[in-house]
Amino acid sequence: MNNEYETIRDQYAQEAKQLWGNTEAYKENERRMADYTQEDWNTLRSGMDNLLESFAKLNARGVDPDHEKPYLLVKKLQMFIDTHMYHCTDEILAGLGEMYVSDERFTKNIDKHGEGTAAYISACIKSYCADK
Repeated sequence: MNNEYETIRDQYAQEAKQLWGNTEAYKENERRMADYTQEDWNTLRSGMDNLLESFAKLNARGVDPDHEKPYLLVKKLQMFIDTHMYHCTDEILAGLGEMYVSDERFTKNIDKHGEGTAAYISACIKSYCADK
């Protein structure tokens, strides 16, 4: 695995366990990832990077978070999390959107794809969840 990715993952692992260790989503995530191969981790990392990069491009072009393109991208993000990590309900997705901007560690990591990407994704998720 990429050392930077491992460091970030390990940094959040203990905190995530303390915050959400008793939830079904957390337990499901632990079960799924326990058997991940190097290829699985690479797929997860590159897939998430591609999604974040797509959000960054929309943001850079000034596409409104209420537009169809970010709406579809949020749906794709939710399905990606569902497929590779845990069942991502709309409630969990909304919480992730808030965490992307309320936790500076997430903001900093996401904004590596472009300044303001975390806030943009958060706004897109908020719009997506409000529309359901």
